[in-house]
Amino acid sequence: MLIGDMQDWVDSFVSFDDRFLERVAAAWPVCMAVLPEQPGEDEITINLVYHLAKDKVIRRLCHWVEYQFEPFGLAADGSKYSKGIIDIAVLFDWERERYLAYECKRLNVINGGSRSSLATVYVTQGMMRFLTEQYAENLPVGCMLGYVLDGDVPFAKVRLADAIGSHAPLALTDGPTPLAAIETIERFRTRHNRSAGSEIELRHALFSKSPAAAPSG
Repeated sequence: MLIGDMQDWVDSFVSFDDRFLERVAAAWPVCMAVLPEQPGEDEITINLVYHLAKDKVIRRLCHWVEYQFEPFGLAADGSKYSKGIIDIAVLFDWERERYLAYECKRLNVINGGSRSSLATVYVTQGMMRFLTEQYAENLPVGCMLGYVLDGDVPFAKVRLADAIGSHAPLALTDGPTPLAAIETIERFRTRHNRSAGSEIELRHALFSKSPAAAPSG
């Protein structure tokens, strides 16, 4: 639960995201160097969190970085239940309901020589979980990490823009709007109306596994 001015929390989350991504950028080459050419989403995320949890800067910025964090929902009878699993959650203290969520998705996956952008999956199985408040319930900011496995970030951005713009349930009110890159991380943000009446800002970061010639597809 957030107490105080909501804009102050938005500013705090946004500032943290900038600093967090700087540390992700620092860990990224080491993390990816030990993984296969087309690693799974969990493989990447596990190794990334492993390195971040040991990072001295991260340890000063937050309480904990959790892999596969389960936010709790409240049932009508007052009991708690799991709302699902968030790939990465940053906890700032012992308050479980106050966190910054990072949902991770692979993009531009190569299989049998052809490329699947997976932009639709990024939207329907990633972004939409924030819109329904399965993730980040009552929180004003959420984050998406896109693992661009063929290195063709421009292609990924075009496909994501198309998928976002054509999916009406996202209730898009602004964006995609470019954000300043951090190291080699391409970024943008989108803003949305939730069905319960609140707004949420989603911040997107695209990571290139390696610079490679883009196949057709």
